[in-house]
Amino acid sequence: MPNITITTTKAQTLIVEILERNNTSKANAESVAKALIAAEMDCQRGHGLSRLPSYAAQSASGKVDGHATPLIVDQKAAAIRIDAANGFAFPAFDLATKELIKLTADSGMAAASIFHSHHFGQAGYHAERLAEKGLVALVFGNSPQAIAPWGGSKGVFGTNPIAFAAPRASGLPLLIDLSLSKSARGKVMVAQQKGESIPEGWAIDEHGQATTDPSAALKGTMLPMGDAKGAALVLMVEILAASLSGANFGYEATSFFTAEGEPPGVGQLIIAFDPEFFSGGSFTRRMEELVEEILKQDNTRIPGSGRITLRDKACLEGLQIPENLMIELNILNT
Repeated sequence: MPNITITTTKAQTLIVEILERNNTSKANAESVAKALIAAEMDCQRGHGLSRLPSYAAQSASGKVDGHATPLIVDQKAAAIRIDAANGFAFPAFDLATKELIKLTADSGMAAASIFHSHHFGQAGYHAERLAEKGLVALVFGNSPQAIAPWGGSKGVFGTNPIAFAAPRASGLPLLIDLSLSKSARGKVMVAQQKGESIPEGWAIDEHGQATTDPSAALKGTMLPMGDAKGAALVLMVEILAASLSGANFGYEATSFFTAEGEPPGVGQLIIAFDPEFFSGGSFTRRMEELVEEILKQDNTRIPGSGRITLRDKACLEGLQIPENLMIELNILNT
């Protein structure tokens, strides 16, 4: 399937227009658009424009409140609880980011939980924004059921991503962003849209059999990275993101992809640290020493470093969007 090239500026306008046509406020649409474009620029297309048709449908149906305003509903010295109000997750993360930057200046570390939330895209997008302000950040999120407990065949947990970001002396922060399934469910969705198969070992179908059919995988369950150890990490994130925030568990949450049903109501947790305070002022220097030691060996690289080239290319050449997706988006915008 051929691709259509579109500039990031035109993509921003397109996303905002489509969401506004589908019962979303301009401010919320702009927040969503920034996150989707960032994912496209990083070639994380499962969190990019491929999500826009389902986002628009959910806002139009009211499954997502496109006009919601996230609110801080409780606060202590270095902790806040944010109600995303069953709206898109990105405005709630915008609020959390702003508040955590202020709180860590006084407390050295701070945390925010988000509930009544929705799909939050690339976990790394949120962690990186905090690291750009000099903070070390951890982000956890849960999602609708997609992974079975180890040994089972029925989904209980989501793919439950984790992100970690740390500032560098110069350039972009170090960034680690991973789904706890062997592959992100969004990549399976992209394969389905393109009519492609998925690699063996990513998923099992609804009958517990291995499959390379993305449609069968979406009806079945994803397999956790690291097998039993990965399944334990999935459980840990479910507790941090859902139990700790008072959100729905994965098996209670409705789909991120369909317009029917109640809001998903999932949760997220963000923790930010002032690294210079905790390290006695040595963090930046020690970080660069560690990076230098890693790069002494042949064929090594720093996690997330490839995004620099990808972003530069996207800025110069534009975004590459599958033709069938662009046709769908243009229809939505008429």
